[in-house]
Amino acid sequence: MMIKRLRPSLQLISLFSAFILLSVSADAAEKIHGHSLTGSLKYPPGFKHFDYVNPDAPKGGSVRLTALGTFDSLNIIPSTKGNRAGAIGYIYDTLMAPSSDEIASEYGLLAEWVSYPDDFSSATYKLREEARWHDGKPVTPEDVIFSMEMLKKYDPFRAAYYKNVMKVEKTGDLEVTFTFNQKNNRELPYIVGEFPILPKHFYNEQRQPGYSWLDVPLGSGPYRIGEFEAGRYVTLKRVDDYWGKDLPVNIGKNNIDEIRFEYFKDLTVAFEAFKAGKTDYFFESSAKNWATAYDIPPVRSGKIVTNGDIILEGSQPMQAFVMNTRRAKFADPRVRQAFNLLFNFEWMNKNLFYGQYTRVSSFFENTDLAATGLPQGKELEILESMKDEVPPEVFTTEYKNPVNSETRLVDRRNLSKAFELMKAAGWEVKNGVLTNV
Repeated sequence: MMIKRLRPSLQLISLFSAFILLSVSADAAEKIHGHSLTGSLKYPPGFKHFDYVNPDAPKGGSVRLTALGTFDSLNIIPSTKGNRAGAIGYIYDTLMAPSSDEIASEYGLLAEWVSYPDDFSSATYKLREEARWHDGKPVTPEDVIFSMEMLKKYDPFRAAYYKNVMKVEKTGDLEVTFTFNQKNNRELPYIVGEFPILPKHFYNEQRQPGYSWLDVPLGSGPYRIGEFEAGRYVTLKRVDDYWGKDLPVNIGKNNIDEIRFEYFKDLTVAFEAFKAGKTDYFFESSAKNWATAYDIPPVRSGKIVTNGDIILEGSQPMQAFVMNTRRAKFADPRVRQAFNLLFNFEWMNKNLFYGQYTRVSSFFENTDLAATGLPQGKELEILESMKDEVPPEVFTTEYKNPVNSETRLVDRRNLSKAFELMKAAGWEVKNGVLTNV
């Protein structure tokens, strides 16, 4: 058994955070094998596999994983009257597949290529001729159109996420084009490569979109649904004749023959089951548990292997308190700066989190997009072109998080600075309460 933990980060979002995404647009007629939100693609056309995989990894075995909650549906299209199994997404392919060693890049999976004009007002995807559902039927543009329409109709999240998709239409034998209701948003061609493509011919009177049912669904991905018991467990079986197993985005992946998700309604019970050997892997995200809950016989005997802290080479995950700047009381940047001064990360980290958190100072910590020092070169040139729209401090003062005392809940130095900022923003102490009314 194994347990892994990612080192978490805790951050109070600062008012002076700013970023700009740079990238190279594709020519309208250019058919490209992948696309990126943040610059050039790492992998060229015809690449063999991702660098982080072992192309010769053996296939076989099984693993038991933890799932929280319950399920009474195997329909990936949401229903207001049921809960779908969390494992269901593994059986469907998407148009594109993400690369884990790039910030935001994806490469063709169901799609052979993608093309879009310079103003990003649309995106055309060409499906691979060899793409097949598990029943042997080809994946078609009609499936893509059906999937977008049904997911937007029944899934509130995707309805909002894809609200700028104005039209989806078949524009060739294997081509489908997404038309957007706005221009110059390079994220739109990217995100339409992410949603699961569903088989239109599978849905019928008994298996309607937007309803809960437990028929074994039809997919096109590397796994299919195996044995299951609603609310208890669901298994995934690797598809031996998976149509896309030799694609560059799949080489070295999808190696386990069977993945079983054991369902628990309580995380504490799930952890006890892991300690008892009922599951094989447990993801720990609690600093308290990591510091106090693993001095147990299975760890000491080696039956449970703890991998310690994993050093991330990609962008750091972040936990944060975020103030809603649409609310009037948080609109003034001086108010948000005052809150940042009063946020005693050092005390909380020592007394509540066992010293295990590292504070970040950027949305893109641990990447070359994170701002350091004062802006220079191209960054400075871009910022100067919008000088009236960014705080003047961006050009004169390197951003650093305030530092508080580890031994005092309230640091008087920062408390004084925060009070002056609040006062300047129109806040006053009335009847012992700091108020802006």
